[in-house]
Amino acid sequence: MAFIIVLILVGLILLLAEILIIPGIGFAGILGILSLAGSCFYAFQEFGTQTGVIVTAINIILTVGLSIYVLRAKTWKKLSLETKIDSKVSYFDESVIAVGDTGKAITRLGPVGMAKIGDKKYEVKSLEGIIDADTDIEVVLIEDNKIFVKPVEADY
Repeated sequence: MAFIIVLILVGLILLLAEILIIPGIGFAGILGILSLAGSCFYAFQEFGTQTGVIVTAINIILTVGLSIYVLRAKTWKKLSLETKIDSKVSYFDESVIAVGDTGKAITRLGPVGMAKIGDKKYEVKSLEGIIDADTDIEVVLIEDNKIFVKPVEADY
């Protein structure tokens, strides 16, 4: 009888792990279902029909009860991340900036950083390599709302 209890506990733990830790139908879920089915099969084989039916009913009740407990909103609230994303994408008017404009890197561009072009700050991307802060830069490409720059002193 202890073997049946162990199979039931292992099956429930594996199903719980499948639901909470490893989502999807995977190895833990299949092993959990096989463990629960094995406990039913073993109860029918070793202890007869009456014990097998009782073990099957217990398995169903425990599995349904565990699923209801896990899928309740309060359980998921304890596990969920509550941070909010309040950042925004920086769009710019492409008619204000043109290829050939120069500016200065405010932060290190490795490869993405901030630069001042004209009198405004923009997020720019280095075309090649890392550009240190306070380096003079030149706009070489504007594509998909991204500004690509290179150092002014670099010869491409």
